[in-house]
Amino acid sequence: MDGILIINKGKKYTSHDVVSKVKKILHTSKVGHTGTLDPNATGVLPLLLNKGTLLSKYLINHDKIYEVSLKLGEKTDTADAEGKIIKKEELSEEIFEERKIINILESFLGEQLQTPPIYSAIKVKGKKLYEYARKGQKVEIEPRQIQIYNINLEKIIVEDRVIKFKVECSKGTYIRSLCEDIAEKLGTIGYMKDLKRLKVGEFELKDSITLDDLEKMKIEEIEKLIIPIEDIFKNTDIVELNDKNLALFLNGAFSRNSKKLNLKDGLYRIYNNNKFIGIGISKNSELKRDIII
Repeated sequence: MDGILIINKGKKYTSHDVVSKVKKILHTSKVGHTGTLDPNATGVLPLLLNKGTLLSKYLINHDKIYEVSLKLGEKTDTADAEGKIIKKEELSEEIFEERKIINILESFLGEQLQTPPIYSAIKVKGKKLYEYARKGQKVEIEPRQIQIYNINLEKIIVEDRVIKFKVECSKGTYIRSLCEDIAEKLGTIGYMKDLKRLKVGEFELKDSITLDDLEKMKIEEIEKLIIPIEDIFKNTDIVELNDKNLALFLNGAFSRNSKKLNLKDGLYRIYNNNKFIGIGISKNSELKRDIII
């Protein structure tokens, strides 16, 4: 049972909770994820199973799509609904003008520097930022380069002082910081009320399963949901090795022979007698083993 299982994470679960539950359901100790979701957030959480954990380095840089609810007129200490409200403001009707909101959302398109929230797991001087925050300590947070590819207004709920939008962004984008920055441009304060992750790379919400549904399934049914390692690299070229070269490849002694293949630098799917063996990396025409299933 090697590969990727896409979970639709519910509220109040931490990513660690999900990993622990799936370990128990599948009776395996090797389960990991490619990036955490806050407890209050829901949606796509790809889990790496057994030898699938070797894929982590190839999946951490994926772009993401989120559905976001931004609460205006209130600020929390964590920048989301989990925190304590530390400030409130009255709102004018002008803030909820559709064209104004659309223009401000679109002003965030493109590459930019973003300052991560203090309640995050980024390390500064060996400590996670939230450790400083919990002790009330101040720390300098360096802005990080991010990119917003698309951002669209979905709904305005004036009576709840909420705007909903969808955003497609690069790795490392903090939606809590984005919400606070949008509120500031609107001339007020705000926090991330709800967050649903719709897509991570090629992994979509429509292909996910909840933990409740997973617990009701038989192992053979779950196996059908797991994306094989081979499928993750479906867009990479194939190298077919005979038995002799396969033995050399598996023993890490094939790199010199591989120069005859004239391979470009990059990843390759390795096959022997039409059977998928794993992934190799070619550099300077030398092919070396990377992931063996």
